[in-house]
Formats: sequence, structure tokens, C-alpha cells
Amino acid sequence: MQMDYHNPVLLEETVNGLNIKKDGVYVDVTFGGGGHSRSILESLGPNGRLIAFDQDKDALLNTIDDSRFLLINENFRYIKRFLRFHGVKSVDGILADFGVSSHQFDEAERGFSIRFDAQLDMRMNQEDVVSAHSLVNTYDEEDLKRVFWQYGELRTSPALAKTIVAARQEAPIETTFELKTVLKKHLPFGRENKILAQIYQAIRIEVNQEIEVLKEFLLQTPSLLNVGGRLSVISYHSLEDRLVKRFIRNGLFEGEPEKDVFGNFEVPLKKVGSLVVPDAAEIKLNNRARSAKLRIAEALNPNI
Repeated sequence: MQMDYHNPVLLEETVNGLNIKKDGVYVDVTFGGGGHSRSILESLGPNGRLIAFDQDKDALLNTIDDSRFLLINENFRYIKRFLRFHGVKSVDGILADFGVSSHQFDEAERGFSIRFDAQLDMRMNQEDVVSAHSLVNTYDEEDLKRVFWQYGELRTSPALAKTIVAARQEAPIETTFELKTVLKKHLPFGRENKILAQIYQAIRIEVNQEIEVLKEFLLQTPSLLNVGGRLSVISYHSLEDRLVKRFIRNGLFEGEPEKDVFGNFEVPLKKVGSLVVPDAAEIKLNNRARSAKLRIAEALNPNI
């Protein structure tokens, strides 16, 4: 197991949340280093099956040599399409860990981390057209403002957008450190890394369409899960967690579901247990786990 690729967060809690049946069919939509997948396989019997997704070609190096396992090199927004292509119409559990892998953060040339000077990139799929470089250098001021406000929740979004547009008129912004230098006046002393991390988060989410992907994925889960099947989801920031929480609660991302004449409404999932977060011991071992939030749900109504 390549633990240097990604240290699986809330490993025991997330896998236990799936309530695994020995002969069940399960999906790990964020394979990464394979930590969660290996734990699922350990719980499966000889007739069980695990299908994993990862759009990052680097993750293919971690594939598992097991006849019960299949790794699909695709974005999990297409989960239903590719499961059906492989003859799978329904499953007993789905696991998702929405964090950027330690490998992606630690590979300087990927441009995910504020620690390294590298070409602006941040693509989880290296074949995607839009990168952090194209975003920073081609988005107009209004779109940049939207990205920083919507995905970074930054009050200084208008000023950040205006500064970038002015700077790139002189020369393209090529690297992570160049971007940091351009925005230096907007990074308060003592809070530079926190603000910069929010800026990088906003750009990364937009580049990889992370919120759209999350919504498309969640909407497909009720019709994929067998009755009693489990969904185990780890989120790392409030934007994701709010969407997951609302979808589990009422099957929607905004608004309220339609009620019948008695004031009742049907939902495709029911919450299992309470919100789970890492304990102090896990955070000490893996600081990147500090913001993780695990929510577990069980399928009620098929084919919703």
C-alpha cells in the first residue's frame, strides 16, 4: 500500500459505515492511493466485488491485483454510465473521499500547493483543457470575482480579481509564486497562508468543476444503491459538506421538497448516525485530516 500517495482519512469509520456484506458490490469513487479500497476488499468474501474510479492517471500506479477489483480511469461524475458499461446496474455501497490526495499536494509540478513554486495547473485530470493558468490569465474580472467569492468565500474577491486583471496586462502570470507576488498586498501579515489557501482552493474547485461534479454524483446515488445500501462521504470544506448534508436530508441542494396533503415528503436516503470527525490522535498523525467530515446515509427508495 502506497501510504505516501495518500493517507486514508477516517478509514475505519468510513468503511464500517458501508455495513459491508461479504458478497456485495461496492464502489470507491475516489481511489487515490487505494487505502479505502484495500480495506473494503479485506471485508469482502470471494464473491464480493469492488469497482473504483479515479481520473488521475497517477492513481493507476496503485492498482490492486485482485480478481474482485476493477479500477476505472474516469471522473466519478460518470459513475452510472461506466458501471452500466461494465454490467453493473446497482450496488450495495458507495464511498467518496473528496479531498485532494497528499500525492497531488506534494507533487510540486501539479501546482496544488502554496508551498512550491510551479506552473499554475491544479488539474486533477491532466487531459482537461482548463487549468489554473488559463483561468488566471483568461477569465474576465467578473468571473474571477465570482470564483473567489463563491468557492473561496473571500470578502476581498473584487480586489483580488481587479489586481489579477491589471497584473496580467503587463505579462502573463505563469507560476504559483508569481500569483502570490501579484496578490501580496491582499495577504494580511500573519494570515498570508490562510488567505492564499482559500484563493488556491477557489481556483482548484473551478478548474476541476468540483461542485458540479459533486452534485451530479450525488443525484445518481439513490438510483444506483440497492435498498439498504450505504453511502459514505467525506467532505473537507463547508461548500461540499452543506450540499451533502442537504441532499441526505431531503434529496435537494436548495429549497424544500414537495409535501403531500399531510405535510409529509419522500426522500431517497436516510441519515445513519451523526456527523463523524477525526479525533485528536488521527489529526496528529495526519494534519490534513483536521477538516474532514464524514456523513453516512442509507438508501430507502430505489429508482428515485
